[in-house]
Amino acid sequence: MTRPTAEVAASGPARRPGTWRAVAVLVLVAVAALVPLLGPSMALRGTGEAAAPGVGGIALLRGVLFAALCVPSGELFVDRLARRLPDAPPERPSSWAVFAAVAGFVAALGLASVVSTGNLVPRSLADIDVGGLYQSRDGKLALIEVNAFLLAGLCARSRRPAAQAWPLAAVAVAEALRAHPAPEHGPLLGSALTLVHLTCTTLWAGGLLHALRMLRRWHGREAGAALLGLYARVAGVLLAAITATGVWSSLRRMPAGTVLDQLTTTAYGRTLLAKVILVAAVAVLALWARFRLRRAADPLTAYVPARAEVAVLGTVVAVSGVLTALPLPIRWT
Repeated sequence: MTRPTAEVAASGPARRPGTWRAVAVLVLVAVAALVPLLGPSMALRGTGEAAAPGVGGIALLRGVLFAALCVPSGELFVDRLARRLPDAPPERPSSWAVFAAVAGFVAALGLASVVSTGNLVPRSLADIDVGGLYQSRDGKLALIEVNAFLLAGLCARSRRPAAQAWPLAAVAVAEALRAHPAPEHGPLLGSALTLVHLTCTTLWAGGLLHALRMLRRWHGREAGAALLGLYARVAGVLLAAITATGVWSSLRRMPAGTVLDQLTTTAYGRTLLAKVILVAAVAVLALWARFRLRRAADPLTAYVPARAEVAVLGTVVAVSGVLTALPLPIRWT
């Protein structure tokens, strides 16, 4: 009577991959959290630059905000691609949009509290001046992001989840405007470049994550390879736009004659160099996955490099959070 039945015995080993997968995800999340927490101090070492108080926590909040923007945007993007496939199965993985909206709301709320105290880390609730947020440009943008994530979560729970695209777009616009204040030379051009860069990165990272989840849901059907191939074609365009806007934005902040020096002597340059190396690794993995899609006997073997690609993309998002929290390497005149 104590011997397990055949059904239970068969179900036992089937749970092990899921357990290992959950452990792997937790490890990756922990590593991604260490990047913004430890990255600023490592990047600033020996540069003589002074960072804002609590730069590690701010970088972590920025990284969480960017990740929360990637997840629902990628779901909307890939679901739209899947609808273009005539033989796509009706099954869809469960949405993570609500969880992402909650994480984004908390991160945006934390960043807004920092803005309300004059970019200082609040020590108590009494230090937070909510009314003061309405009196500054950065405060208003912070409030837009808080409210946008709240609205995105409500849309994700509604009967029209596609409506969350509008508040998500508002977050992207607010981030682009925040990154380029009015005193900067050519702030509108800088904001436009950042908006395109952020949007393409969001669709690339979030889209690949959801595409891989959809492949697992479809259990290796032929439509999975078709979806991954369709995503790969769009991802090529996204990568080109990311590269072009990234190079242009970098040259605006680091003149061409000083780029090589600032890439090693400033915290911003060092972090940017790390991001460039990671993006190059992602591009290699993407080419590997695309090669398997075209040449391998089983196109679904592209799942392996694609899974590594999404892990490196997660690190890119974390490094981007660090990059936004570090002091800029140039003073505009």
